[in-house]
Amino acid sequence: MADQIRSTASDGTSAIVDIGKQVIRTEAAALSAMADALDDAFAEAVEIVLATPGRVILTGMGKSGHVARKIAATMASTGTPAYFVHPGEASHGDLGMVTRHDTVICLSNSGETSELADIMSFAALNQIKVIVMVGRAKSSMGDAADVALIVPPFEEACPNGLAPTTSTTMMLAMGDALAVALLEKRHFTADDFRRFHPGGKLGAKLLKVDDLMHRGDEMPVVKAGTRMSDALIVMTTKSLGCAGIVDDDGALAGLITDGDLRRGMEERQDLLAATVDDVMNRAPLTIESGTLAAEAMGEMNRRKITSLFVMDGDRPVGLLHLHDCLRTGIQ
Repeated sequence: MADQIRSTASDGTSAIVDIGKQVIRTEAAALSAMADALDDAFAEAVEIVLATPGRVILTGMGKSGHVARKIAATMASTGTPAYFVHPGEASHGDLGMVTRHDTVICLSNSGETSELADIMSFAALNQIKVIVMVGRAKSSMGDAADVALIVPPFEEACPNGLAPTTSTTMMLAMGDALAVALLEKRHFTADDFRRFHPGGKLGAKLLKVDDLMHRGDEMPVVKAGTRMSDALIVMTTKSLGCAGIVDDDGALAGLITDGDLRRGMEERQDLLAATVDDVMNRAPLTIESGTLAAEAMGEMNRRKITSLFVMDGDRPVGLLHLHDCLRTGIQ
């Protein structure tokens, strides 16, 4: 009996997994069909947005509205100022958010969503460009828009063919395609992306050594020829576990770490009377200014060291410590 129960449960699990696979395959096939059908209207939509002096207004009702919110967020984070306006709220005052300098993108699978009529009429009255994302080539909204991006008709993944599933996935993908095309046309870089994502793990991954390093008077630096007793005071005061040695021109000539001190004390009794030149590592590991902090941390982990001088040419401009990276969440 127990074996029969386990077999029944296993069969039920398998059936559920099969449903999930079918949904994903249905939507994947739809995305492939949409990619094949993409035409010059897509390029025209991108050019309209690029020429927009104001912002891109995304709007849609129901599930299309949720997708529109996500597209607006993606655009805003990748260099295209955009925000979502709810069509119902637009009809009750929020049309004041839309200006002549903007472009409106409306999402509607049917192309006949009555709640979008007011915002489209407002756009036409004020000569505002309108792009629509619709599931029917011939529709009221498609005919009224400056550009219609057609989401090809494809069966919904819902077995009843009713719940928006495939259609919303296709709209979401079309929105991503627009956002990425705009990103590339604007030459939007990782540095630009970092400015819009200062928080969380993503922001941490995009930080550069210059954002975290100790600079100026915080750097433990002494001149060549300095007595070790004086260098030890600098190392203790700065509490970064090392001291950089610079020549008369300010170029990095060497490095002394806590480990060098321990080894020096074991090897010689006159360590504090010696000069830094006698103890320093003359070929220290360094990192270039502008390097990603994650890359610097990876280097420190590989070399089993805790700090790197940040260089601009042959001159140290900062010191990055492993703990500075850990505090920001870089792993």
